[in-house]
Amino acid sequence: MTTHLVLSDDTVLLLGRFADTLDTQRPDAEMRDEIRLARALVLAEQLHGPTEKAFAAEQDLLAAAPRVRHGITRGEYAALLRLIARGVSA
Repeated sequence: MTTHLVLSDDTVLLLGRFADTLDTQRPDAEMRDEIRLARALVLAEQLHGPTEKAFAAEQDLLAAAPRVRHGITRGEYAALLRLIARGVSA
């Protein structure tokens, strides 16, 4: 059974921005979990500045963006993020 995440508007926005970044910067390169962690922080702080609201947005984004599977490309991960933003779950 899959638990459906209720995504905030901020999380949906950040998932889209994350996906856009991956699609425009080396989409055929391998995705790594370190990139997921770093981009979540950067994107949240770009949206809210270095605030508690940014910390909460980062945590929500990390909860929505699954850990990276070995061998997935940045472009494939971007497509996955877009599906999650639209409410599609496995």
